[in-house]
Order: sequence, then structure tokens, then C-alpha cells
Amino acid sequence: MAMLWKFMRVAKYSKTALSSKVKVRGIPTHSRHSSSKSVPSDFAASSPCSNTVELLGKSYPQDDYSNVTDKILSKVGKNLHNRKHHPLWLIKEQVKEHFYKHYLGRRGTPLFSVYDGLSPVVTVQQNFDSLLIPPNHASRRKEDNYYLNRDHMLRAHTSAHQWDLIRSGLDAFLAVGDVYRRDTIDNTHYPVFHQMEGVRLFSCHELFSSIKDGEGLQLFEQGHRTAHKQECHTMEAVRLVEFNLKQVLTKLMTHIFGDGLQVRWVDCYFPFTHPSFEMEINFQGEWMEVLGCGVMEQQLVNSAGAQDKIGWAFGLGLERLAMILYDIPDIRLFWSEDERFLKQFIGPHIWQKIKFQPLSRYPPLINDISFWLPSETYSQNDFYDLVRTIGGDLIEKVVLLDEFAHPKTKKVSHCYRIVYRHPERTLTQDEVQHIHRAIEESAVRELGVEGRF
Repeated sequence: MAMLWKFMRVAKYSKTALSSKVKVRGIPTHSRHSSSKSVPSDFAASSPCSNTVELLGKSYPQDDYSNVTDKILSKVGKNLHNRKHHPLWLIKEQVKEHFYKHYLGRRGTPLFSVYDGLSPVVTVQQNFDSLLIPPNHASRRKEDNYYLNRDHMLRAHTSAHQWDLIRSGLDAFLAVGDVYRRDTIDNTHYPVFHQMEGVRLFSCHELFSSIKDGEGLQLFEQGHRTAHKQECHTMEAVRLVEFNLKQVLTKLMTHIFGDGLQVRWVDCYFPFTHPSFEMEINFQGEWMEVLGCGVMEQQLVNSAGAQDKIGWAFGLGLERLAMILYDIPDIRLFWSEDERFLKQFIGPHIWQKIKFQPLSRYPPLINDISFWLPSETYSQNDFYDLVRTIGGDLIEKVVLLDEFAHPKTKKVSHCYRIVYRHPERTLTQDEVQHIHRAIEESAVRELGVEGRF
């Protein structure tokens, strides 16, 4: 969820932008309850002089903010969370079934609606403004997001749909989809991953009806804003919403991982949510963060037309849960087309116990690259994005080995170690050298660095 998003570090805008007009055929699906229709990915490049991009049936003019690469665009429409028997689909279905079974409306129908076909192309207003993120906030930087242009982008979180869904009259929903962020390169980070957003709003009657003598309790007051409550919320309302939220998520994690699961909550302070928390679970003796959650910002709820309600929201990463549950060691594997990977997750029901059996462990090939940084601002995220664009999923990890400042010239040099490993076969040194040279040449050309190779 955006309000709980740990905003990534600010970096420099990548000059690697869309170089051609790219077409994607397909129409995004919207659903009152769950929809598993995927948007087909079918890209065809046209004239390189074109300055527009066609994506999901719409055309977007490029400008100085456009920084989405063809490599990232090739992922749009894959919708792994809707691909039957895929591990991300299994996690999504498990969560969905849990909410359908345990949270029912007055007529016995599921309380929560599920939306898993919303378009990943959103407006900047949806992704930031509707969530009260200030215009000058670091999370908006081009260095950390994928922009089609100044007005449109690939969503950085499923929170981009919160305002619209609340505005449509929904009080309880789950939104699932692929999200896009520029980030580091290792076995747990990928520029495309999948999130599930959960939102629940309560009226005064719904929140206090089970409380003895709760008729006199109120949702709102004119108080003071603290790390524990918003100025407009009564402490009683906040405590009940917080209790309900923690109870819902603890039941969910216990349902997925088993009764012996240990859960702990870490208090956090995020700019747009009071109070807020992170959930950590103890898995195989190690505490790991699995989601962030908190009481929704009332200004957002009010602006979406639900002024008389208070609510909570949470955001969890499907890859994180699947990697823990199925013991999947590398996030790149989720994009594998290798039947040896995919067949492991085919079973008679979504709750079947599955432990991932590693494919043959192919040896890594390691190459280092060193260069002097340009005099203007340099961003590691730009370099990571360039490496991913050229090397794709052959890149397992990129690590900054050394940073050196020349004592006389004051020029700064970076040395990176790039680990190449194909998840399905053995790479040859000739293949890797060809890619590595392309990375060196592109770094000089696109980032303005001075090579030391």
C-alpha cells in the first residue's frame, strides 16, 4: 500500500527510454468479484522515430519523463498472478479463499470483492496525488519509477486503485496486480513484482455494535494528531480498527503457514498513516517482514466520498509469501517458462503442500566493471536498469564492490561485480563476454561514465 510504502532512495533519471513505438494488444479486465482474465502480451516494434507508445490499446506521447524500456514493457500483460497453477496464482487464490470463507456479508455472500485484472497503467494522480503524497516527495522521482510520460506511469503499488474503488462505493476489497519499481539487482529484487492490497471501511454501527455500551462511542473528534492517531479519530475508534486489522492479518498468515507460526508487530511511522505497523513472521528461525498495514488516512477516505467511515489498509507482496511458503530461492524463477519449474506447482487443490525442488544448479560466471562517474549526478538505479535492459534474466546479482575517490582529481570511481547465471542452462564465457561488452559500451554512451575497462 502506498501509505506504507518504504520509499526507495532517490537516484538519477535513466536516459534509457522507449526507443520505438511498441504495441500491446489486449483489454484490461475489471470485476466486482474475482476475474482471472489476463491481458495478452504481444509487442511489435515499429518506426524508431516514433515518439509515442501504444500500450493496452491506448497511445501515450513520450516526453522528458518517459523512461520505460522495452525490457520492462515486455512484462506488461503477463499477469502471472492469474496464470493457473503458477505459484503466485496459488498464493492469490489461497488468500482469496480465506477472505471469501471467513468474512461474509449480511446475506451470506463474500464481504470482500477481488480485483485482479485492473490495468497496470495509471495516472500520476492515481499513483500519488490521490494518496496524498506531496508533489515534491522523493517517491515520485523518475529514478525509482517507470513513467510513460509526465501524466501516466506503470503503477508502483496497487494502492493506486484505492481511491477509485472506494469512490465506487466499496467498503471491503482486495486488489491484486503487477507493480513496477526501479531497484537493486539480487535474488529478492526484480523490477516487476506482484502485490495484494486490502481495504476495509467501517461505519460507526459496524465498529461499535459488538461493544458493550458502545452506543455512546464516536468515530470522530476534533483532537490532535500523534503517531498513534489522526487528529480526527477518537482513540476508541483507532484501537478497535487496529485490533481488527491485526486479528485479520494474523488469521491470514496462520491459515497460510500453519498454526505454529510466530507473528510479531513492529510499530512504524509513515508520513500518511497513523498508526502503522509491519508484520514479521518467524520462518525457520528467522524473522522476516511480510507486509505493511495501518489505519487509513481519513483525508483520503473523505475525498473518496466515505466521510462517515473509518478504515484500515494493508499491502503484501505475493513473491515474498511464495518464496517463503514454497522455498523458492530466486525471484527470477517466477518468470521461468521451464516446465521443470512450472509442473511442480500443479496439484489437485490450492492448499497442497509443495516444496520447490531446485533445478540443476548451473555455475555462475562473474565479471567486474569499473568506471569513473560523470561530474553530474549519478544514480546506481540508472546503472542497474541499464544492466537489466541488456542482460535481462541472465543477471543474477550486481554488487558495488568498491568506491574510490582520486585524491588529486577528486573523481569518483565505482567497481561493480556482475554475476551471470542462467536459471535453466549453463552459460558460456563467450555469451557473457558479449553481454558484458554491451553493458560497458552502453554505460559510457547512456550514463556518461568514463570506462576503466
